[in-house]
Amino acid sequence: MSFDKLRKETADIIANEKASVEARLTQLCELLKAEVNYYTWVGFYFKNGDKNELKLGPFAGEPTDHTIIPFGKGICGQVAVSNQNFVVPDVKAQDNYIACSIHVKAEIVVPLFKNGENIGQIDIDSNVADPFTEEDERFLEYVNEKVAEIL
Repeated sequence: MSFDKLRKETADIIANEKASVEARLTQLCELLKAEVNYYTWVGFYFKNGDKNELKLGPFAGEPTDHTIIPFGKGICGQVAVSNQNFVVPDVKAQDNYIACSIHVKAEIVVPLFKNGENIGQIDIDSNVADPFTEEDERFLEYVNEKVAEIL
């Protein structure tokens, strides 16, 4: 499926006010995992109250032990501090990588902003080496903009 078609489906899921926010985010994760063949795990992490840590939200893929991630730790923790997209073509080359699965080869994390504040992120793992492009980044930024509308 093309990113253009996924943009429309993302907007449709977000607009469904009959479903809870959590249900919509879960459906969105499942859609992205199913439709982008190199998205192996798709999930959201959100700032955990006033703590300097992230808490796992809705996701699609294998369960993870990493339900709480301190700011600065791993790729997700780094994005919580930097407020910048982080594309990791080869997780083995990253000193600060937190392994979720031995099969993961690449990761992309895009921060989610609400009223200018970094409140979370979308995290994508891939079992394919170096699959992410600028098109993935722009698409995931769009997804986060839509998600911010319902948070």
